[in-house]
Amino acid sequence: MARMLVKGDDLVVRLAWWEKAAGRHRDVRVPLAAVRRVTVEPDWWRALRGTQEHGRCIPGVLCLGSRRHQGGTDFVAVRPGRPVVCLELWPSAPFRLLAVSVRDDAEGRDLAGRLQRSAPEVDASTRWRQPLPVPEETDRRSAGMSLLGPAEPHETRRT
Repeated sequence: MARMLVKGDDLVVRLAWWEKAAGRHRDVRVPLAAVRRVTVEPDWWRALRGTQEHGRCIPGVLCLGSRRHQGGTDFVAVRPGRPVVCLELWPSAPFRLLAVSVRDDAEGRDLAGRLQRSAPEVDASTRWRQPLPVPEETDRRSAGMSLLGPAEPHETRRT
C-alpha cells in the first residue's frame, strides 16, 4: 500500500512495486514548500476528481494513478472503505492534489498533523479541501465581474 513520507525537504509518496506497475508511475516526490493544505477525507470517493489519465481504477478495489480535470492533474492511491489523506499543492507543483489511503482515522489524523508541521507554507484557515476553480468563473472574476454580472455603482439621487 502507498505511504507518504517526509525525506529532508521533500514529501515522497512511496509505492509498492505492483502499484508502480499498475499506476504506471514511480514514487511521487514534491517539495514540502509546495504543500498548500492537508486534510483527511473520511469518504475515499470524495478524493477522486476528473477522469483517469494513467493507471488503474478498479471499482470496489482501488484507484491508482493520475487523474486529469480542468484544474490540472491529481495523483491518487486510494482504496474503498479507508480514509484518505489529501494534500492540495500550489500551482507550481506537478500535481494539484496527492491523495493516499491510510488504514484508519487515527493514522490519517496523525499523518496529517505531521505533514502540517513539516510543510512551511500550509494554509490552515479551513479543514476542508477547496473546490476546483471553474474556468468561466475565474475569467469573470479576473475581468472585474461578479458571478451575477457587472457590478452596478450605487448612486443615490435626490429629486
